Amino acid sequence: MSSDPSWSVRNLPSRDASSPGLLSVENSSASSSASKGVNPLTSKVTSVLSTTHSDTEFRDALALLDQRGIQNDAETRRRLRLDLQKEVIDSNAEVITEFGRVAERDPYQPSLQQLRRIKTTLDKLNSGYEDTKSQVVAAHNQTSPALSETASLLEQRRQVEVKQELLGAFKKHFIMSENEMAALTMIAEPVDDQFFDSLSKAKKISKDCEILLGFEKQTLGLELMEQTSKNINLGFQKLYKWIQREFKTLNLENPQMNSSIRRALRVLAERPSLFQNCLDFFAEARERILSDSFYVALTGSSPSGAEDRSVKPIDMTAHDPLRYVGDMLAWIHSSTVSEREALEILFVAEGEELAKGLKSGRDAEIWRLVADDDDEAEADFNALKALHDLVDRDISGAARVLRQRVEQVIQANEDIIPSYKLANLINFYRITFQKALGPESNLVELVESLEKEALRQFRALVRDHIATIQGEFQHTSSDLGPPLFLQDSLKQLNAISKTYDSSLAASEDRETEFENVLAEAFEPFMAGCENMAKSMEKRNGSIFLINCMLSAARSLELFEFTQTRSKRLRDKAAEEAKRLIASQYSFFRQGSGLDAIFNMLQADGDKGEGSLDREVLSQASHILDDFLPSALMDAMENLKHLQDSKLAREITEEAAEQFCDDFEQLEEEIIEEEEGSVDSDDDEGLRSVFPRTTAEIRVLLS
Repeated sequence: MSSDPSWSVRNLPSRDASSPGLLSVENSSASSSASKGVNPLTSKVTSVLSTTHSDTEFRDALALLDQRGIQNDAETRRRLRLDLQKEVIDSNAEVITEFGRVAERDPYQPSLQQLRRIKTTLDKLNSGYEDTKSQVVAAHNQTSPALSETASLLEQRRQVEVKQELLGAFKKHFIMSENEMAALTMIAEPVDDQFFDSLSKAKKISKDCEILLGFEKQTLGLELMEQTSKNINLGFQKLYKWIQREFKTLNLENPQMNSSIRRALRVLAERPSLFQNCLDFFAEARERILSDSFYVALTGSSPSGAEDRSVKPIDMTAHDPLRYVGDMLAWIHSSTVSEREALEILFVAEGEELAKGLKSGRDAEIWRLVADDDDEAEADFNALKALHDLVDRDISGAARVLRQRVEQVIQANEDIIPSYKLANLINFYRITFQKALGPESNLVELVESLEKEALRQFRALVRDHIATIQGEFQHTSSDLGPPLFLQDSLKQLNAISKTYDSSLAASEDRETEFENVLAEAFEPFMAGCENMAKSMEKRNGSIFLINCMLSAARSLELFEFTQTRSKRLRDKAAEEAKRLIASQYSFFRQGSGLDAIFNMLQADGDKGEGSLDREVLSQASHILDDFLPSALMDAMENLKHLQDSKLAREITEEAAEQFCDDFEQLEEEIIEEEEGSVDSDDDEGLRSVFPRTTAEIRVLLS
């Protein structure tokens, strides 16, 4: 190295933009690019695309540009390179200036000493750096195995923590705690919310175990499912026994299904066999209780002999058979309604939940998997039907006692009217029970059979009554009025009709339904009257039948459901009235002495020829004069036994009108013959011997 203090300045390369070295480089680069014939635009694009932002120098250059606040315009882009080169030159100039100042301060070459001291300092720094670096490398080499082992242990620890967390989550989801197991399976523990929560968790575990069975190793899933299924079965057995104990401690006089029992039955419905057993147990218990209660209501004492003074026994207070049966049926109805209201909370309010539980339980049963679709459809749970069936079973014991008692009353009754009232009372309760329990109820069938038995007894009593009074059918009263047996039958029929009218007849066509009663309690008596009329003289027979028919019609007209039969009786009475009209008409013709003349005119009229005999007319005129003054009274006397005086007058007037019509024809015939005989004198004409006119006849017979 030269001792000249200005060696560094002289030896530094010039950075002036006008130096020949820089221009030569630029010229050589330009000439090289030109020689290659490369498109400048392509070169720039290639350069830009080849530059990456991850390059440190590129990022520093961009940072410098940001610090300068350069605007991106055409003038700045053109002067950017020159400005940068100028800055480099200025920086080099400052360095040279600083070295110049150092040289000026020590005329005896102080700059070289300073540089040497600087070099020495830098060497020491480099030596210290190298020592430190070697120590660090040695320390790193010594601690590297420990760090590697530590990292491995930390990774293992992390894996263990993950596995521990996974195991905890698995145990929390798939493993039941001891408290949960005890609440679910131990009989001593109560059936409370914890039991139901534990059972719900066990069922969820059993369902989620199906996921574990999807893995290759199924041992864990099978073991968990087996243990969980065992716990679930124990839980349902515990619930089943608990419900049976609760049924025993219920207030059976007025059972109210509280929320805990309803919830327990909803859950137990998932085991259809256990659910049905519980219902059977409850039905048996209720049947015994209601049977004993009915016995107490009847006798005033329990089956064991203990007397209940708070009860008025039906056997002692109801002496009338109708009231006795009514009180028993009323007790059965009251118990049925109370039972239905008590159980309605369970089966109606919880019907959907029970249906879902039973369906899921049946679907889980193995034998259901091979059942036909039709069988499955029939097995659908009907809450209302289940309610009716259970109430029907609860009341069945008392219903059997009711049947025995009512059958005894029916068989012991010997009166027609009470027997029908009894049948009608039973019919009322049959309709009531049918509305409450449905038409397929056993109680409804039982009451219906009692109703049929009562109607059979009623018909039997009516037949016996008819057989008893059969001899009276041959005896007719002198006034030709309705016989006593018909009057009695009409009184009975009136009482029966009133009873039927106040009943809740199930048939829409009450007229048709009551025809059966008329066939038994009315038609035989009318048939007896008709047989009696056959052995009588025609006029009296017709009067007798009209009296009987009108009396029956008036009795039947009181009720709407016997209007058709009443109209039929009046039509028959009208037919008999026509016979009486013919009889009265014959009386007028024969009593007037004109019957032979009328017959002759009719015969001659049919032949188209004929004439009247003067002597015959003279004789008939004398008879007519004797007949006419009392003719109407005598005719009314013929119908004096007809109880309907208005009808008797109408019949007589109709017969008199027909007689007047015939007399008018006779008068016309007399006038025609007189007009035809021109030579005859007035004293010798037919009018002289037969002076009566139609107007006179009408006045006398009106």
